[in-house]
Amino acid sequence: MNITRTFDLLQRYQDKFLNKDDALAGKVNKEWVKYSSQDYIDNCNHISYGLLELGFEKGDKIATICNNRPEWNFLDLGMAQVGIIHLPIFTTLAADGYKEILIHGEAKAIFVSDNSLYKKIKPVADSIEGINNVYTFDEVDGANNWKEVLELGKANKDKWVEEVEKIKAGIDTKDPVTLIYTSGTTGNSKGVLLSHQNLTSNAIAASGVFNLKSNERYLSILPICHVGERMAIYQTQYSGCSIYYAENLGTISADLLDVKPHGFGAVPRVLEKVYDKIIDKGNKLTGIKKKLFFWALDLGLKYKLDGANGPWYEFQLMLANKIIFSKWRAAMGGNVGAIGIGGAMLQSRLERVFWAAGIKLLNMYGLTETSPIITINRQSGDDLRLGSVGAKIDGIEVKIAEDGEILCKGSNVMIGYYKDEEATKLAIDSDGWFHTGDIGVLDDGKYLRITDRKKEIFKLSNGKYVSPQGVENLFKESVYIDQLMVIGEGEKFTSALISPNNLSIKEWCKEEGVEYTSLKELISKGEVSELFSGIVKEFNSTLGKDEQVKRFRLVPEEWTPDTGEMSPTLKLKRRVLMENYKAEIDEIFQH
Repeated sequence: MNITRTFDLLQRYQDKFLNKDDALAGKVNKEWVKYSSQDYIDNCNHISYGLLELGFEKGDKIATICNNRPEWNFLDLGMAQVGIIHLPIFTTLAADGYKEILIHGEAKAIFVSDNSLYKKIKPVADSIEGINNVYTFDEVDGANNWKEVLELGKANKDKWVEEVEKIKAGIDTKDPVTLIYTSGTTGNSKGVLLSHQNLTSNAIAASGVFNLKSNERYLSILPICHVGERMAIYQTQYSGCSIYYAENLGTISADLLDVKPHGFGAVPRVLEKVYDKIIDKGNKLTGIKKKLFFWALDLGLKYKLDGANGPWYEFQLMLANKIIFSKWRAAMGGNVGAIGIGGAMLQSRLERVFWAAGIKLLNMYGLTETSPIITINRQSGDDLRLGSVGAKIDGIEVKIAEDGEILCKGSNVMIGYYKDEEATKLAIDSDGWFHTGDIGVLDDGKYLRITDRKKEIFKLSNGKYVSPQGVENLFKESVYIDQLMVIGEGEKFTSALISPNNLSIKEWCKEEGVEYTSLKELISKGEVSELFSGIVKEFNSTLGKDEQVKRFRLVPEEWTPDTGEMSPTLKLKRRVLMENYKAEIDEIFQH
C-alpha cells in the first residue's frame, strides 16, 4: 500500500514486517525492553481507543515532553489514527517557555517522561485552563500513568474499533498531524503545522538515501521531538529497520557498543565532541603508536572521493584503515556505514576524515518548516559532493533568489505557522516558494552550499557585510576551540568570543607546565593568550580583510543548552550570548 499518512506505517508493518521481535526497543532499569511489530500495532490501536474513550476528538492537541523511548511512538501514531494533533516539546525549556507553547498550541493533555519533568510541568499545566491531565511514562507517585490510557483502550476496544477505522478513512494526506515549535535562535519560536504528506513524503525519500534493511538496527540519539529525528524514525520504520532508543547522551558510547547499529543521526556538535575525544586519546599515545595515529589522521584529512588522490594515497589509506580507522568503527559498534548529519554547518575536516575512516557522513540541509530535508548527500553517485549539503531530495524543487536566499517548493513544505497568517505569507510566497532565511549557492547548479543565515549576516561600519557562520566553522577546526561567536555589527572590525576546549587546553597546559587553579585563571594566563593569538592569526591568513578576527576574548564557560547559550539543537543563541557577555563585548570595541 501507499504510505501517505504517518499511521499507514502500521499497516506496512502488518503487511511486510510482522515477524519482527524488536521493532522498537528502549531501556528500563538498564535493560533493553523490546516491542515486536505486533506489540507496536496493538499499543497504537489501544491508545487510539483509550483517547476516544476519554473524550478526545479529531483536531484536539496533546503534548509530549519526554526523552526518546518506544512509548513516544505509541502515542504519536495512536493520536494520528484518530486525527489528534501531536505537540512534541523539548525537555530543556524553562517553565515560562512551556506555558507559552502549551497555551498557544491549545494542548488538552500532556505526557511527560519522569518525576522531575512531572514536578516541573504539573504546576504549569494546573495554571492553564483546558488541560485536563498530565500523564507520566515512568511510574510516579500521585501521577496518572500512560498505561491507564492503554488499559482503558484495551477494555473498550469493541466500542471504538469501527469508529477508529472510520476516522482513519476520513483523514486526508494533507490534514495536519503535528504542531512543532521552532527553537527560536533568531527570534520568538513559531508553531509549525505539518501534514501527513509533509512527513511521509520526506521520510520515504530519505529511506532511499540511507537504504537501511529490515534485519538492521538504528540507534536513536537526537531528541525525538525534533523534526529531524522524527523523520529519521519514520524512514527507519518504512525500511523495517529496528529502532533502539539511546538512554541519554551520556550512554551513547555504551549503547553503540551494545546495539551495534547500522546507522544513526547526529548534529555536527556530537561529531565534534567525538573527534575531540579521539584527538585527546591520540595525544596520550607515545612512540610509534602516536606517530601512526597522527599519520592516519593527516591522511584522512586529505581524503577525496573516488580515488582522486591516486593509487599511492589509496594504498596508504587501506593501511590506515586496518591499523587505526578500524578502531574508530569498532568504537561505534562495527556496523555503522552512514550517519545522517544536519542542524548546523559540518566542518569539512570532520567530513573528510570520517569518510576516510569508512564512516559516511551524509550531510543534509533543511528546516522544521520543510519536514525537514531539502538537500542531502548520497552515499555514492552523482548526487554526492563533499563540502556541500548535497543535491535536492526527491519530490521537491530548490532555487536561489536574487539576494542569495535559498527557496524550496514541494510536498515537504509546511501547511503554515499556527495562528499566524502574516508570518506564513512572509515565509511562503504566492508561487508556493518557501523562503528559508538561509543564504547559499548551487555549485554546478546542483550541489547546495550554505554560506550563512540571512538574519545573522551583519554589516560593519564601513558598509561591508560579514557572514559569521563560515568564519566560526573555520576557527572551530582548532582542537583548542570548543565554540566561537563572531561579532561586529555596526563596528569598525570583526571580533569574537571564544570558549576554549577544556580537554585540549588542559592537556596543553600540562605539557607546557602552565599552572592554574580555575578555568577563569587559566584563560588569563599570558601563555594561553599567546597560544590563541597564534591560532587566530593562522586562520585570519585564509580570510578576507573584513572577515578577519581583529580582537577576541576568551571566556571560561562552556556553552550548552542547559546553560542557555545554545538551542536544544545545539545552535548558538546569539541574542543570549550578546546579553551574557555585554561587558566583554563592550570592552572589545571600546579600545
